[in-house]
Amino acid sequence: MADSLILEVADFEHDVLTGIYSEETGKAQPLRFTVRVRLKPAERYDPDTHLDASMNYMDLKFAASEALGDTTHYKLIEAVAEQVCDTLFLRDARVQEVTVKIVKLALSEADEQIGIMLTRTRR
Repeated sequence: MADSLILEVADFEHDVLTGIYSEETGKAQPLRFTVRVRLKPAERYDPDTHLDASMNYMDLKFAASEALGDTTHYKLIEAVAEQVCDTLFLRDARVQEVTVKIVKLALSEADEQIGIMLTRTRR
């Protein structure tokens, strides 16, 4: 089995225009994101290994916030996850796989997590 490096930003919240029902359209909904990327790791990470040997964690947060835009309406949260995956694949060629978990916070009645998880592998 090959080595891999997993980077993750968990439980990041951002408002996104999404939904198909009348009560959902026209206003942003709070979504909770967990974004995980699998990279091919360096041969070794020593104390003085340069930052270029990994990926900036903030790229994961960017893909689940600013890269989604403020005016694009996504009918499905699957499309939101797809956009996050596309953004991360374009930003760094070392990204081998992206997993995006999205929880629709507005649907929760008793702290349950209602949402999706999408995993895409670089083709």
